Amino acid sequence: MSDALRVGIAGLGTVGASVLKILRDKGDMLTRQCGKEIIVTAVSARDAKRDRGVDFSSATWFDDPVALAKSNNIDVFIELIGGDEGPARVAVEAALKSGRHVVTANKALLAKHGVSLAKIAEEKGVLLNFEAAVAGGIPVIKALRESLTGNTVSRVYGIMNGTCNYILTRMWDEGISFEDCLADAQRLGYAEADPTFDIEGNDTAHKLAILTSLAFGTQIAADDIYLEGISNISLADIKAADELGYRIKLLGVALKTDSGIEQRVHPTMVPVESVIAQVHGVTNAVAIETDLLGELLLSGPGAGGAATASAVIGDLADIAKSRPGFQHGPVFGTPAKALAPYKRAKMRSHEGGYFIRLTVHDRAGVFAAIAKRMADNEISLESIVQRQSAVNHPDATKTVILVTHETTEAAVKKALEGIVKDGHSTDKPQMIRIERAG
Repeated sequence: MSDALRVGIAGLGTVGASVLKILRDKGDMLTRQCGKEIIVTAVSARDAKRDRGVDFSSATWFDDPVALAKSNNIDVFIELIGGDEGPARVAVEAALKSGRHVVTANKALLAKHGVSLAKIAEEKGVLLNFEAAVAGGIPVIKALRESLTGNTVSRVYGIMNGTCNYILTRMWDEGISFEDCLADAQRLGYAEADPTFDIEGNDTAHKLAILTSLAFGTQIAADDIYLEGISNISLADIKAADELGYRIKLLGVALKTDSGIEQRVHPTMVPVESVIAQVHGVTNAVAIETDLLGELLLSGPGAGGAATASAVIGDLADIAKSRPGFQHGPVFGTPAKALAPYKRAKMRSHEGGYFIRLTVHDRAGVFAAIAKRMADNEISLESIVQRQSAVNHPDATKTVILVTHETTEAAVKKALEGIVKDGHSTDKPQMIRIERAG
């Protein structure tokens, strides 16, 4: 058996502590599977005295993660600090430049600096593994980078944020408001004290940008993603979707077209009979559409210490199994220097159409005016539902729900702007894409 693989871990939060526990509890099994022992020789975190429920006293303590990354006492640097700049970026760059393999769970870092880091790794002939950065324990990175070699990918989409999926699931299951579901998610540890990054779609966007690069061989373009969160989703939307045979999910979607690549994150209505509509709670799911396999769906735990640590261990095992002197494959499936510039797709008709919910004055002529605005923008309607107010007085309102056929977002927005301008709408109109899903 060859010499041990020496590991340094920077960041001993929930994930870091879970990695230490797995290496301790399953060390013998990992040694048999990998052909060499994996030992933690160094660690770094903010507080050396904090009890993390696992003994790491045999490892050298570093106050500075960058010093750890450069240490000659490690072969692999595991970065679990977080953040797209600061110590995380400097330490990862230092490790790669020092000829150390790197394993990271840092989606923000990769979304911003992934291509430049990949160039360093490939120049130095070391591995930069990041399975834990997207969808927790689901092996979607390995699938795109290795298992689907030879397939041409046309679309990648999925549920990539457990917080949002938990909230939308409970709203549908129990008829609870968004605000109450969010408060419960925070109490249970599914949402941060400041949940903005999750509920406004930024977390999903970072993950989608990474998957887009892997799927289509392009440079990462995290700043070129249409972004909309779930904070404006109401129980009225959930109930209306249910009656129409849909579920509302926050999806990240990357699609290759003749004119470029389309990336978007937004609430989406998916058919209730689709597989992705059945993904509930904090579970994540990623669908990959290819020419050879059709649609492949990967689903499982998307967050949490155990799920994320499992992905880190998997990346670590790949490094342990690699042969000395072996030429490693490209970080993003395509050599970093050969990644094509990102080209944004031109606006086109959305195949699934749109769900529109309007709250309007309950008076004569309103619906005719709405229909005219739709016709003026060449929007064909698949279904129309009107709900009268229970109150009969001059200020009464009614809800109008429209489902369109294939059309462009620009046309829908222009029609809605006209309806608001006409003075018929009493609240901001709600618009949700309907996505074809397997």
